[in-house]
Amino acid sequence: MREAARHKFSLTEAARALHTSQPGISKAIIDLEAELGVPIFARHGKRVKGLTAPGQMVLDAAERIMQDVDNLKKLARDYAGSPEGTLRLATTHTQARYVLPSVIQTFAAKYPQVGLKLLQANPPQIASMLMHGQADVGIATESLADHAGLLSIPVYDWQHVAILKPDHPLAKFVTTPGKLGLKDLARHPLITYEHQFAGRAKIDAAFAAAGIAPSIVLEAIDADVIKTYVQIGMGVGIVAGVAVDSKRDGVAVLPCGHLFGRNVTRLAVKEGAYLRGFVYSFIETLVPGWDKRRIEEAFGAD
Repeated sequence: MREAARHKFSLTEAARALHTSQPGISKAIIDLEAELGVPIFARHGKRVKGLTAPGQMVLDAAERIMQDVDNLKKLARDYAGSPEGTLRLATTHTQARYVLPSVIQTFAAKYPQVGLKLLQANPPQIASMLMHGQADVGIATESLADHAGLLSIPVYDWQHVAILKPDHPLAKFVTTPGKLGLKDLARHPLITYEHQFAGRAKIDAAFAAAGIAPSIVLEAIDADVIKTYVQIGMGVGIVAGVAVDSKRDGVAVLPCGHLFGRNVTRLAVKEGAYLRGFVYSFIETLVPGWDKRRIEEAFGAD
């Protein structure tokens, strides 16, 4: 039932995920409906199209049961003193490429018996992975703070920067970056993130509030791609400051916090999920100054 919902009610895809047959899935659904005495799935002919109202309630109950089962398994391994396991991290390219390497290196040295699975996705997908138990920890700037069913803490704050070739006309602002204005940026073609990534909403909101319609000639999901097209002279890039080093990347960098404000990257877990000891240790490594007690208080753990 959970897999059917996860795969948009394609029983073929659900069967593939569960390594079984589609007829077997169909029979299990029919048997469950017969046992409960209520229709769980809405159908159009023989095709499953979605959940009925009672079906949604059954799914919610099933999710809670499966989370409790998963929590019991994790708790048992912790109390047995077993450090083995896998830490599943769902995050964006920017975090995976520029923020997490040193953190993961430190963590892996401390927990050599713990496997690491890095799941790169956009922020809404990260929230979905957490909600469906496919990830233990999610790290992103968007979609985590106010998502129902998730608990989050701040990791660090950052600002956007404009990046350009060293001989670009806007390079004159390198010595006086605070004087760079939205109108200055709008005079040139811009390259920045897609709408779901890295504070793009704040960029759009700033231009809209000023009544300016910028020419965004290219959108990408990660800063490396944006830097590449800046380097070939296609336009001015607007990226997360953590993703750029002027010497390494061969670009001029102009801070844009005064134009687009500050952004906060957050770490989130699913509400009610049991966190194993090594998960707390990972969070402590990522967020300096946070220990297990403070994390438990923030997440409302007993």
